[in-house]
Amino acid sequence: MHSVLDKKIDFLPGVGTTRASLLNTELGIFTYAELIEHYPFRYEDRSKFYQISSLSEDLDNIQLKGKITSVSKAGTGRKERLVAKFTDGTGSVDLIWFQGIKWVEKKLVTGADYILYGKPTIFGHSFNFSHPEITALTPALEKPTGLKPVYSLTEKLRKKFIDSRVIGQITQNALRDIGTNIPENLPESLLVKYKMIPRFQAYQLIHHPKNYSHVRHALRRLKFEELFYNQLSLINQKLLRKNEFEGHLFTKTELLTKFYTDHLPFELTNAQKKVIKEIFFDFKSKMQMNRLLQGDVGSGKTIVSFICMLMAVDCNAQCCLMAPTEILAIQHYHGLKVFAEEIGLKIALLTGSTKKKERTVIHEGLLNGSINIIIGTHALIEDKVQFQNLGLCVIDEQHRFGVAQRAKLWNKNKRIHPHILVMTATPIPRTLAMTLYGDLDVSVIDELPAGRKPIKTVHRYDSKRLEVFQFIREEILKGRQVYIVYPLIEESEQMDFKNLMDGYESIARAFPDNALSIVHGKMKAKDKDYEMQRFVKGETDIMVATTVIEVGVNVPNASLMIIENAERFGLAQLHQLRGRVGRGAEQSYCILMTDFKLSRESKKRIETMVETNDGFKISEVDLELRGPGDMSGTQQSGLVDLKIANLATDGAILKFARESALEILDQDPELALEQHAMIKAFVDKRKTPRLNWSRIS
Repeated sequence: MHSVLDKKIDFLPGVGTTRASLLNTELGIFTYAELIEHYPFRYEDRSKFYQISSLSEDLDNIQLKGKITSVSKAGTGRKERLVAKFTDGTGSVDLIWFQGIKWVEKKLVTGADYILYGKPTIFGHSFNFSHPEITALTPALEKPTGLKPVYSLTEKLRKKFIDSRVIGQITQNALRDIGTNIPENLPESLLVKYKMIPRFQAYQLIHHPKNYSHVRHALRRLKFEELFYNQLSLINQKLLRKNEFEGHLFTKTELLTKFYTDHLPFELTNAQKKVIKEIFFDFKSKMQMNRLLQGDVGSGKTIVSFICMLMAVDCNAQCCLMAPTEILAIQHYHGLKVFAEEIGLKIALLTGSTKKKERTVIHEGLLNGSINIIIGTHALIEDKVQFQNLGLCVIDEQHRFGVAQRAKLWNKNKRIHPHILVMTATPIPRTLAMTLYGDLDVSVIDELPAGRKPIKTVHRYDSKRLEVFQFIREEILKGRQVYIVYPLIEESEQMDFKNLMDGYESIARAFPDNALSIVHGKMKAKDKDYEMQRFVKGETDIMVATTVIEVGVNVPNASLMIIENAERFGLAQLHQLRGRVGRGAEQSYCILMTDFKLSRESKKRIETMVETNDGFKISEVDLELRGPGDMSGTQQSGLVDLKIANLATDGAILKFARESALEILDQDPELALEQHAMIKAFVDKRKTPRLNWSRIS
């Protein structure tokens, strides 16, 4: 049965077939429901008329009512402008247009009454308005109209004269047709508990508010609803997985104990121990584990994953660790090979560079079970790679892998699904983690190993370059090594490459007695690896590189990271780059180099980096500055599909929405109770497929 919300917009007054087609293609609006869910992104305050005598510079856009007393042109050629005198009886101001002069001039009539809307600015000693919105005064506009919604548009819509006013008008027409026929989808108990208005009223007020109190009530209700259903879906997936998917049962700890007692060369942190206990609990539960392991750069996620592998191998299962780059896979392999061989386990490495003969041996070893642990890149998901009994998949920096790639790894064991441990060194804010990973269990390593000193971060302008060079010399004299990183952005790749090479040459001139490595994306994989290995072995003192070293190089002797044009990097990337140093016991430093011209956001990013080493605090600021779309590679995956809620600011609403969803599903997992009928009806109607970050079956 179709409701009025399913009606097509084609026959809505003010639309018609041409406009409907444009709204379909430009904004994805086909139905009444999609139209009323195209929410305003801000409001213009038309609730009062100001007087010219009371103008001040700190006012934002305001509304005036008065007469045009004169219209004239000034300047010539490109400097030509249209100037109109406007008065309201308490004073006068100039209205100025630099563009569209002919069109505006035809519209203005000397002596006629108008309503003006714009921002007052001072030029000389007088107030003026540059390019104000100006409308002929009619009896209907004599009184202030309240708040005017402003909607997002495309350039094509504007060219076809579909502006914010048109969207507002047709939305009002739709809401009049709908009336109160918007079915409620939240139980009365939640509306009362959180003092929320009914659903139909929220839509009326979001599109046609009289004041900002109306806006707040509407936003609170609609954001809660959106986040509630987001969390309901994720929590339900989690419950289904726990009920439907059988996992390997790993209960032995002999290998783990032997390794921990006889071979582990350092003490685990309390945070690492806590995470291992959480994973061991999953292994004993018979249910397939899907766990996200978050931990800052250098917090010891890899050794935790190895200890978990030992539990799996102890129960005759095989393990794989998939890394996004060959460099990182090789690093993991060399790091874990020493431990594996000490306790008699066979470990292998499989990447795109593995020779055919060696590859065949590895394939056989995986199939007959003689290889206990395989570490590799995308090569692991090739069809030829088959396991005798895959029990645990560890996916490092998992947001870098596509959904289909993860699905292939999942299906390597057809009999019993392997446990999944996905790791990320990108700290994700709590609000974003609850939305992206709400269907996973989350573990956090929030403690660095003992003996690590916090990295000291400073900001230096280009004018201080000679002092920075002197500091580099001092660190090298102490026997330390240095990274110097240049940005590499696709749109300006040629220019960036030139900057990198110019930088390399200037470093070579400034440090003629020191050996240099250079690494960039245009190099062949073997050349890149050769240069990196020289730096790892200590054969070079300085590595000049692009962001290819963001993930993958572990050089405890490197104590100084210099980031050129730091203003061009995002906060998450700056934090990742800084994490390349501070991996040894010595004091490490990060110097952020910029020129003097910095945007407000760039200043905030630089200040945040200087103030804190806490990845989670940094990620919160990053979320505020960038919004959720770009975080952790989520933009291309379409996982953050919220229309009105804002993960940077709506953490409190998300918390209440999640608590409510948990409470309802705990009480009524099938949504079979009468009081939850409206929730079930709404869920059944939506049936929106949602990607799962860990399990794609």
